[in-house]
Amino acid sequence: MDTSHYGELHKLFDTNFLDYTSYVIRERAIPDVADGLKPVQRRILQTLFNMDDGRFHKVANVVGDCMKLHPHGDASIFSALVNLANKGYLIDRQGNFGNIFTGDQASAARYIECRLSPLARETLFNKDLTEFAESYDGRMMEPVSLPAKIPLLLMQGAEGIAVGMATKIMPHNFCELLEAQKNILRDEPFSLYPDFLLGGTLDVSGYEDGNGRLRCRARIEEKNEKTITIKDIPYGTTTQSLIESVEKAARGNKLKILSINDYTAEDVEIEIKLVRGIYAADTIKALYAFTDCEVPISPNLTVIVNNNPAVLTVSEVLRHNTEKLVRDLEKELTIEHGRLKEKLHAHLLEQIFIEERLYKQIEECKTYKAVVDTIDAALVPYKDKLVREVTHDDIERLLEIRIKRISRYDLDKKKKDIKEVRDNIKAVEKYLLDMVGYTINYIDDILTRYGHLYPRRTKIATFGEVEVRKVALSNLTMGYDSETGFLGHQVKAKPEDSFPCSEYDKLLLIYQNGMYKVINVIDKLFVGHDVAWFGKVEEKRIFNILYREGTKNLCYVKRFQSPKFILEKEYHLFPVHKNSTILFLNTGEGGRVRVHLAPSKRARHNYEDCSFSEVLIKGAAALGKRVSTRPVRRIAELPSEKEPAALTEVQPTLFPSKEEVGAPQATNKSSDNPEPSEDAISEPHD
Repeated sequence: MDTSHYGELHKLFDTNFLDYTSYVIRERAIPDVADGLKPVQRRILQTLFNMDDGRFHKVANVVGDCMKLHPHGDASIFSALVNLANKGYLIDRQGNFGNIFTGDQASAARYIECRLSPLARETLFNKDLTEFAESYDGRMMEPVSLPAKIPLLLMQGAEGIAVGMATKIMPHNFCELLEAQKNILRDEPFSLYPDFLLGGTLDVSGYEDGNGRLRCRARIEEKNEKTITIKDIPYGTTTQSLIESVEKAARGNKLKILSINDYTAEDVEIEIKLVRGIYAADTIKALYAFTDCEVPISPNLTVIVNNNPAVLTVSEVLRHNTEKLVRDLEKELTIEHGRLKEKLHAHLLEQIFIEERLYKQIEECKTYKAVVDTIDAALVPYKDKLVREVTHDDIERLLEIRIKRISRYDLDKKKKDIKEVRDNIKAVEKYLLDMVGYTINYIDDILTRYGHLYPRRTKIATFGEVEVRKVALSNLTMGYDSETGFLGHQVKAKPEDSFPCSEYDKLLLIYQNGMYKVINVIDKLFVGHDVAWFGKVEEKRIFNILYREGTKNLCYVKRFQSPKFILEKEYHLFPVHKNSTILFLNTGEGGRVRVHLAPSKRARHNYEDCSFSEVLIKGAAALGKRVSTRPVRRIAELPSEKEPAALTEVQPTLFPSKEEVGAPQATNKSSDNPEPSEDAISEPHD
């Protein structure tokens, strides 16, 4: 079988795929750093400039004309035009262009109108600086890049997905960008953070100058204890998507609401009413934890630089834009200087030609060549007064002056015009000597006329992570059945053997033989019959424990806080031995017990009182403090010092009352002959 064709086919696919990849990256998805625009946006703006007459145009007509430049159909052009217009900088709108807050779509192209904004007319177009190339069918010329004098890429932001790469550039504030450009020109430090049309609050602690990570929150106001109002929404969301996320969280019992209503029009207003027993302060935290009221954003500043994709920072892009602005303004001034020189030359030629009556010397000339030669010779004595050498075109322009204009020639007006042109030339030459100062003045002028239109909408703040476990509703009841050995929120247990928790909690199990482990909240799990204590993991919870060390048959007391853990991993509170067992366990700061010891003829007392507050808090694996050199018979719990002095003997019940904060906890059987446990390698201890 001939396989040569397969190799050729594979080569063909490789070549075509690379061509397709390059096309999508450069021609569709990724913006160019030079003007901050994607090709479709650049073609829309050029079309609007070509059509511009100061009045609004039907969007359908703009889309139709743009199709002469853009080969991908009217749908993509219309979508890009609406998106560009809704950013609020370059296109003035008339009609329903949709709603960026609610996510409502724009009306059909035949019903809405648009035109270039004054800012776009002033800062985007200059034929003298624009390089043009043939359109896709060769019938028209389109700009390779627009000579943008404002940092469009960072002003508007951009998102796009290409083949093998994507870009997500955050929009920034217009005034802050231009002020930062002035800092760059003065060689001063600057910092820039995103600013969104949707407003909200932004945490930039993880922002890395255009990359890194952001967290954006809705602005939520507490109208009263039972009503919450959302005023701003995070970047990338709409009121519709936000409401859907709130309703989903409510269905999942992550928060409880009575109703949610959207009153958004020109400004965002979402009202949430709460059920009885639920208060606004707690619900706001839950909204940030479980809904789109807080969203993470991962910026990725990928742009086209010199026809190739590159990942840059905001500072690099703005410095590139600022350097380009200086170059463009210098080119404009140089071109303007040349035009003024030509204008001065024309004025001087005309002045000499009329005031010195050189036109009278051609009255006797019989041929056109003789006329040209006569004027050329007549101008020789005045060449020092001219800007440059006299050309044939100059003479032809002089010969085109009408007799009517010569007869009405105003000497004073001509001198005034020449003086004005000379003053303009001096001003341009002065600007060219200080391009930094001229550029700063240009930026200040733009800020003065347009800056008030673009105030900062997003508030920069630092807010901590909302711990989901702390704000989650305790909508599950975790129970343990000592008879069956099952644990879970689907296990029916006595009230004293159960406690409320949420699905995000972690459960700590401590067994009679000193082994403990941490597990997730589960439906139903067999954990055995010898669980000494179980409850929610709480970082600051203090455990008080007396245990028998099996090798020497001695009793030790120890205190420790909730230990660090790896889920499902088994740990040990004391060295493993078949006779080692927990004799007493409770939680909390205080507490006293009386340890009854084996009788001794020489001993004055057959008991020891132990106050837990006098025992140092150490690690969970610490050996602890020895209570006595004699074996322990039983343990009795003493009342606190404020209560009447009466002994309470520890009962062999597995779980005491639920008045202890957190979870049920156990006092263990004080049997002198506990059931032996399997040997295991013990954890290191103090």
